[in-house]
Amino acid sequence: MAKLNYEQESGSIANVISSLTTIKGDVISDGDLKIDGIVEGSLNIKGKLVIGQSGAIIGNINCQNADISGKVEGNINVKELLCLQNNSKINGDISIGKLSIEPGAGFTGKCSMASSQKTTIEQPKTFNPQI
Repeated sequence: MAKLNYEQESGSIANVISSLTTIKGDVISDGDLKIDGIVEGSLNIKGKLVIGQSGAIIGNINCQNADISGKVEGNINVKELLCLQNNSKINGDISIGKLSIEPGAGFTGKCSMASSQKTTIEQPKTFNPQI
C-alpha cells in the first residue's frame, strides 16, 4: 500500500479539506491548510490558508498568509499577505499586513492595513514672516 506524503519542504504538514467535505466547528492548525470544501466555524491557522474556488467559509479567519479564490462570510485577519483571486467573494471586514486584489474579486466590508514599519509624521513647520 502506498503511503501518501503531505509533508512540505518546510517540514510542516499540509492539511486539505476536500470539496466533498463540510465541517461544522472551529478549525485550528499549526501548519498550512487548503480548503476546497465548506467550513462553518472560525479558522485559526498559524501558516498559510488557501481557499480554492469551491471553498466556502462561514466564520472568522485568523492566519499568517492567505490566498482566497472561494467565498468567505466573516472577518479576516491576516498578519502578512492576503491575496484575493479574481473569483473570490468576501463579505466581512479585513485586517491585513499587505493586500493583493485581482480584477474581478468581490469585497464588501472595511479594510485596515497594519504596517510592520513604524511611520513617523513630521509636524508642519510654522511659517514666520519675520525671518
